[in-house]
Amino acid sequence: MSKSTKKEFNRENLLNHGVTLFMEQGYHGTGLQEILDAVNIPKGSFYNYFGSKEDFGADVIQHYTEPFIMQLTAYLDNSGADALSAIKRYFDELIVELEKNEFKGGCLLGNFMGEMGDTSEVFQKSLQSAVKRYRDLLQSGLAKAQQQGTVRLDKSAEEMADLLVNTWQGALLRMKIEKSSAPIKQCCQDLLGDYFRA
Repeated sequence: MSKSTKKEFNRENLLNHGVTLFMEQGYHGTGLQEILDAVNIPKGSFYNYFGSKEDFGADVIQHYTEPFIMQLTAYLDNSGADALSAIKRYFDELIVELEKNEFKGGCLLGNFMGEMGDTSEVFQKSLQSAVKRYRDLLQSGLAKAQQQGTVRLDKSAEEMADLLVNTWQGALLRMKIEKSSAPIKQCCQDLLGDYFRA
């Protein structure tokens, strides 16, 4: 393995373990040494990859978000004619995954918003960027659905995408405390199945 390939592999490994440990224990509950031990990298080497634990956390946010962006993009790109159904199928798949995991963890973005969103500018910027990318993708899907006549036109796609992101995040928090998918199912049914419909 070349030096640059090994470095990329180690960085990816650190980010993957960061997602797992931060989901389970939160930012403050996870020590840097614990992350390094999980991937068998000496402490001094960590700084070859990240400037600080805070910078690492900000990169973990982007790393965590990427698969969701790719998954939603794939649904929208392969939706044929029906963008609203593609968005519904995407959220249905998320709900199945959350049920499989017995509602543990929720969403790392939402967790970090609560834990670090108002105390770290580095986290704030990374969270804003991740949420904006996600919201913008939902917005483009809802705009397509408006053009297809399945979504109402008296609200902008941007307003509806914001409402969906905000409601989904709140529903995820309720899901965690109630150990039930009812809040997230209600969110999707009330918005995608009713309020947004043309």
